[in-house]
Amino acid sequence: MATAAELPLERRDYFTDRSLLVDPYAYFEAIRKEGPVHRADNGVYFVTGFREAVDILLDSEHYSSFYTQLGPMAPLPFEPEGDDISDQIAAARDPNSMSELLVAYDGEQHANARALLSRLFIPSRLRANEEFMWAFAGELVDGAVAKGGCELINEIATPYVTLVIADLLGVPAEDREAFRKVIDEGPPAGDLASKDQPKESQALMYMAQFFMRYVAERRAQPREDVMSELSNANYPDGTQPDALEVVKSSMFLFAAGQDTSAKLLGNAMQRVARDKDLQARLRADYKLIPAFLEETLRLEGSTKATFRLVKKPTRVGGVDLAPGDRVVVALAAANRDPMRWENPGEFEMGRRKIMEHIGFGRGAHTCLGAPLARVEVRVIFERFFEKTSDISLGEEHLGPGGVVTLDYEPSFIIRGLETLNLRLAPA
Repeated sequence: MATAAELPLERRDYFTDRSLLVDPYAYFEAIRKEGPVHRADNGVYFVTGFREAVDILLDSEHYSSFYTQLGPMAPLPFEPEGDDISDQIAAARDPNSMSELLVAYDGEQHANARALLSRLFIPSRLRANEEFMWAFAGELVDGAVAKGGCELINEIATPYVTLVIADLLGVPAEDREAFRKVIDEGPPAGDLASKDQPKESQALMYMAQFFMRYVAERRAQPREDVMSELSNANYPDGTQPDALEVVKSSMFLFAAGQDTSAKLLGNAMQRVARDKDLQARLRADYKLIPAFLEETLRLEGSTKATFRLVKKPTRVGGVDLAPGDRVVVALAAANRDPMRWENPGEFEMGRRKIMEHIGFGRGAHTCLGAPLARVEVRVIFERFFEKTSDISLGEEHLGPGGVVTLDYEPSFIIRGLETLNLRLAPA
């Protein structure tokens, strides 16, 4: 039997082949040659076409987001029956599983949870949050410049996006230092967060305990703060969510921030550190930073793929799909579809209609925090440019002959660096 490395690229398993997880683009191009929708040997359908991906993301009648966090290789907890498995999906949801997060909700449940959090993203609150971004970004960059460099992902990006969301949610100032410490060091000894879990999960579990207290206190005695508003908010139908739902929604924002904004910052910064002409252009005109970030989201966004479960018989890209079929909407591939983009594999500043990319998804599940991510990454880029005269890759990433080595997370969802060491020359 052939080993994974000996198989043709299109026959290899995206979910178990580490080389594909850290660098999926050649695989996506190989399966694209077979059409915009490709059935892999494991039975999962990969969608690489831009138009087809958008059609699926906009279609909540035929597709469920049930598998969005679980991944399509998780076993379906029921045997699909009939031409509509919506009721089976609803009955299979477990309050304690990844299927009970905002990103995996469908229909009214999703609309309710999204409405609960959308009140955080009103213009006045975002303006106040931006003031915190400027101050905190300045503090972090000052510290990094003083040392002559930093490891961006863990020292800067993760604490930055986490405490920006803490400020947005109205976490009391006296608790933010505890949040920052748990990000750096993990929960204190004896805490409920399991030491067997990844550091990021430990931190989220630890912070969830704070949020349970916040919600209980503010429901008993509301204050004039964001947390009181969130804790006492009602769904559109007038019912009040239980405390756990508020906490889960809050924790989802933290997790999503680490997965999207922090990784976007890393993906964008490595390009700036390697391309001195691009860096000089951005330094000369900060107004170009937003367009630079949009092209980064298209070419190397922080989300490679999202997943859907077929609810009703449908057809996409000339392929018939049945209830229970599992679909990978390969955002990273769709954003490089030559049927949609000219020179799709090239980074081009000023690309026409760049805002049509789907780096943040599309439709009802468009990333709720996209406006926040765009602002917070722009702000910290400006701080880096203000306080440095040059940003370069650390020697850890440079091999013989100047070959650059970057280590990406082996994830079938997230496109992001595990570490990014930078050398910083002061302004």
